[in-house]
Amino acid sequence: MRVELTLIDPGQWEAYHEQGACVVRGVLSGEWIERMQKAVDRILQDPGPGSVEYTPQGRRGRYYGDFFVWRRDADFAAFMRDSPLPRLAAEMLQATRVRFFYDQLLVKEPCTREVTPLHQDLAYWPIRGRQILSIWVGFDPVTEDAGAVQYLAGSHRWGKLYAPTAFGEASGYAELFREAGLEPMPDPDRLIRDAESLHFDLEPGDVVLHHPLVLHHAPGNRRPEGRRRGLALRYVGEDVTFDARPGTFLQNPRLAAMLPPLGLRDGEPLSGELFPEVWSL
Repeated sequence: MRVELTLIDPGQWEAYHEQGACVVRGVLSGEWIERMQKAVDRILQDPGPGSVEYTPQGRRGRYYGDFFVWRRDADFAAFMRDSPLPRLAAEMLQATRVRFFYDQLLVKEPCTREVTPLHQDLAYWPIRGRQILSIWVGFDPVTEDAGAVQYLAGSHRWGKLYAPTAFGEASGYAELFREAGLEPMPDPDRLIRDAESLHFDLEPGDVVLHHPLVLHHAPGNRRPEGRRRGLALRYVGEDVTFDARPGTFLQNPRLAAMLPPLGLRDGEPLSGELFPEVWSL
């Protein structure tokens, strides 16, 4: 059964499948943006148990990361569930049922030097399937010099899954990811240099949809003023199952301690309170 396209158009559909990423303009209202700006600032003032400060102490700026924020903040929970994003995911995935996988807050304050390294999302995750989507939302104007995500166009069609890269050696993830046993990432600078680079300047209300296998990275926020409050939300369709391979991010002890037991075996569909159903046809 086909899900009717109401929030995306055929051109965006084609760009996503050909390039690995597309932008959808004005999908979020000003009310959602204002509500979430306040919610992000609340989280920054009270970091959660799974949060990571990627900027070394004493250096200018701040690169803040956090996971499963919806589990402790009602506005983040409402945003992932009640905003237009579940419907948007259903249209792009052509899924008759959509579950929420998790959210990841990624904030780069002005004068933040730390980059987001080249990576593929799927390498970090204990899931497999075709219906997997990342939606990147900026709650501030985003340009290249503010840390806009850069995509290697078409890299999701290379047939490669590279070992995950830790966003910072002090984050607690580097050793875990070495257990993944995946092919090491080739020279990132060469990959970036040799591929067509794609990024989108965004206004609040715009969102970027990207494929779980597309290679992407982001510079620091070089602006002396102007924040980059970003939130990545991950949605999955009915064909996605649990992958019990080693070296995925949910095996980090800090995350495992703050989440309910998964209770899933390899190959089982995602289910339970951690992965709620947020849309159905």
